Amino acid sequence: MLENIMAFNNWLNSVVWGPPFMILLVGTGLYLTFRLGFFQFLHLGHAWNQSFGRLFSRSKVEEGGAITSFQAVASAMAATIGVGNIAGVSTAIALGGPGAVFWMWLTALVGMATKFGEATLGLKYRVIDEETGEVSGGVMFYIERGLGPRWKWLAVTYGLLAGLAAFGIGCMVQANTAAHAMETGFNVPTWVTGVVIVLLVGMVILGGIKRIAHTAQAIVPFMCIVYVLGALIIIVLNIDRLGWAFGQIFYHAFNPVSATGGFAGAGVAAAIRYGIARGIFSNEAGLGASSIVHAQARNTPVRQGMWAIWETFIDTLVVCTMTALVVILSGALETGTTGAELVSTAFNDSLPGPGGYIVLFGLLFFSYSTMLTWGFYGEKSWEYIFGHRIIVPYRILFLCFLFVGAIGGLVAIWDIADTLNGLMAIPNLIALIALAGVLAKEKNAYLRKQS
Repeated sequence: MLENIMAFNNWLNSVVWGPPFMILLVGTGLYLTFRLGFFQFLHLGHAWNQSFGRLFSRSKVEEGGAITSFQAVASAMAATIGVGNIAGVSTAIALGGPGAVFWMWLTALVGMATKFGEATLGLKYRVIDEETGEVSGGVMFYIERGLGPRWKWLAVTYGLLAGLAAFGIGCMVQANTAAHAMETGFNVPTWVTGVVIVLLVGMVILGGIKRIAHTAQAIVPFMCIVYVLGALIIIVLNIDRLGWAFGQIFYHAFNPVSATGGFAGAGVAAAIRYGIARGIFSNEAGLGASSIVHAQARNTPVRQGMWAIWETFIDTLVVCTMTALVVILSGALETGTTGAELVSTAFNDSLPGPGGYIVLFGLLFFSYSTMLTWGFYGEKSWEYIFGHRIIVPYRILFLCFLFVGAIGGLVAIWDIADTLNGLMAIPNLIALIALAGVLAKEKNAYLRKQS
């Protein structure tokens, strides 16, 4: 039975992540980049001043919402900065060669425009309950309210797929990676880690978005700084080979890499396929899920979109790049390992002693924070379809799947998560293209006020 399911998933995955979808995914980011006048590049400094820059300013933007803008982006980054930045990046390099990193960068550069659009539209079309103050927003709402009621079927489709995808990308994959990290690092049985994960996640997600946001804003900045600093130390120790490492990335983005040591080699098609797929898995630009939490922010649409630009920048162009450079510089690619084990080997070889622990605790904290936000994404997606009564059952089901993921098989879980990611992106990409004119008007109106 399982073999038949995986065979079907492999076929569906090849269709979902085939050339047409890759073109749609990257093409949407390119289209929005042109339609918005290269906003994410030309106004990058302004975007910083209106987002992270405001953390150090007394000037605050307070609009109706449940959480602060920083809590919203911290929660969104909790979902994006997860095992995809560690295991996902190393898997892309192991299967697609160093050139896969170039294609990850490409998805991030155009994905900054995509994420800007998702956050802006998510907040613009959100709904706030006048009696309870509860905020609901995201792809489902900007499809129905932006495109019109006759498109509700597409909104429902997205909500259903997003709720299912949460069990993969933000649930089982994260729990599986954390459980195997504990088993490898401390000989802790996977079922024990599974039980602990269920308890720790349950304590937070049962408290709703405010508890998730407070937890995320404490964990995410701390772990990002620790992980990036560890990687930077390794890069500095190998600074004489840094130019060579970037050369490998650019050269093999367009040229096959031959087999060496335990590395089986990879063609250009593999570099593109795994670079884009794992890039999307990491920064989630095009999936639309982060719009659900950005819609919760006390901010205006365009300003919240600026936070989303930096969300993608930090996730892929900073954190993922750090992982990639350490793997390439260390020579660990030739060991033939993949996933988190490859990154752990790279850090251990380059920084004996603390290196392995940086990866281990990075995996644990990143995966934990990702589970929290994706639990919220999933419940809000299904709440749109089934109403408020689905929230408690969904949370319980999510916790059950966390345990299943902890004791499950890694390859099967990653493959299914890849498929679900692709499927849920399609309705969102359609909506972003259709609402590009609305985004352009919002952006232009904002810039006129600033001039």
